[in-house]
Amino acid sequence: MDKNSRIYVAGHRGLVGSAIWRNLESKGYTNLTGRTHSELDLLDAAAVKAFFDSERPEFVILAAAHVGGIIANNTYRADFICRNLQIQNNVIGESFRHNVKKLLFLGSTCIYPREAPQPMAEDALLTGALEYTNEPYAIAKIAGLKMCESFNIQYGTNYIAVMPTNLYGPNDNFDLEKSHVLPAMIRKIHLAKALMIDDWDAVRHDLSRRPVEGISGSSARQDMENVLGKYGIGKGRVELWGSGRPLREFLWSGDMADASVYIMEKVNFRDLAKEKTEIRNCHINIGTGREISIRDLAMLIKETVGYWGEIAFDASKPDGTMRKLTDVSKLNALGWRHTVDIEAGVRRMYEWYVANVSI
Repeated sequence: MDKNSRIYVAGHRGLVGSAIWRNLESKGYTNLTGRTHSELDLLDAAAVKAFFDSERPEFVILAAAHVGGIIANNTYRADFICRNLQIQNNVIGESFRHNVKKLLFLGSTCIYPREAPQPMAEDALLTGALEYTNEPYAIAKIAGLKMCESFNIQYGTNYIAVMPTNLYGPNDNFDLEKSHVLPAMIRKIHLAKALMIDDWDAVRHDLSRRPVEGISGSSARQDMENVLGKYGIGKGRVELWGSGRPLREFLWSGDMADASVYIMEKVNFRDLAKEKTEIRNCHINIGTGREISIRDLAMLIKETVGYWGEIAFDASKPDGTMRKLTDVSKLNALGWRHTVDIEAGVRRMYEWYVANVSI
């Protein structure tokens, strides 16, 4: 990519897309294009075609997706498979029709079997059954990966699929029903501390910024207490889903962005496919290769927030996959390694959250 290449970042306001946008800007790329959902609905095939007709991007980074945590994935199963397939079909299809020089497709390590050997290498794909709770989302991401791979094989395109581990960082989703585990725990523990010390200004600021089930900072105090209690947030007590035993790997979104731009600049599909008799599993895991239990993560967040109340785990609720550690040896061999470990990342994340709650 040249510094003035026309680069379209789909999902440029989200957790990953915004981090990639900032990384590209920091490296001197000057011709970036992004559209908000209100400006361009990626589910609308005609609108996506019109956008590509008008803007003619040379490079595409597909960071847009319909995402959520374990509750949302298990509840809105049709939405997760249908919407992601539509987004992928529209953006990848128009990229092909408009001769995009290179495309980066962002998936997820949930594509791997529930019982995949740990750490999970790229060759584990399609070797076993998926985790039930996020199976529809995983199937959509496998389809996107295979679409990229198939276009490359049949038409000689240069579409690369990357599978990041669990991501966190600025512009994350803190919705108590739909967010992933780390941002959800940060918000829950932050609010529990505020309740414990009777800091209702902090509670009101939080709910004004991010209402829960229609309850905002202007609602009655009892209504605020009731809705927070529904999500396990009480005065001096936080209840979290599951046993706390599952192990998870987390990657700072800035590191993910840096890896993505590195791959766009330095890695091509032909390099990943060479010396393969059957061309498959050319995608790249992006992670740290380091894991932490959900319980230990909760304790780390508790310490970071300065909360001294109780944290309880409801083992009657699903844990999801017990272990999900990526094998990042392919990525490391390509010359990239992460820089932000979980301890520093949680501290940065909480500082960002507090700064943005009070706006």
